[in-house]
Amino acid sequence: MSSITFRPYRHDDLDALRAIMVDAFDGVSIDQGIERVHGPINGRDWRWRKGRHLDEDIARDAGGLIVAEAEGQIIGFISTWIDHEAGLGHIPNLSLRPEWRGRGIGRHLIQLACDRFRAAGLTHAKIETLEQNAVGNHLYTDCGFREVARQVHFVADLRPNPESHAAKEPPP
Repeated sequence: MSSITFRPYRHDDLDALRAIMVDAFDGVSIDQGIERVHGPINGRDWRWRKGRHLDEDIARDAGGLIVAEAEGQIIGFISTWIDHEAGLGHIPNLSLRPEWRGRGIGRHLIQLACDRFRAAGLTHAKIETLEQNAVGNHLYTDCGFREVARQVHFVADLRPNPESHAAKEPPP
């Protein structure tokens, strides 16, 4: 990992991070599952919705984003935020370009996030993933996270005759 550097987020990173995140979450995004069942909502697709998660991460704690670079190019990032009152560090998003996966970069980003949490006096870190995210499930367990619960996501179509609007593809 000698040619890879890690640095704080800068505002001019936004477009690159959004593109990396949308690409990384293809196939493992709740927003994509919603679209698969209900189709695009309000004229927006799942990529737009997932990209907004990054905006939320930045609004909550821009200083909690750590960017990975190789040869001057952004290759991934992790977003974090700290809940001092609850004593928890949160990792809402971890994304890497596909060609950089499997090299320990995601693991190192998680370590940097946990170091940030420890420095803030926290004792626990939380990360979430979908069941179908095999890479995330393996990585997070390998990094010391333990599964504590499973969650099911539901979305209701509130329009009249919702069945006439539904997409045809069932969830995985």
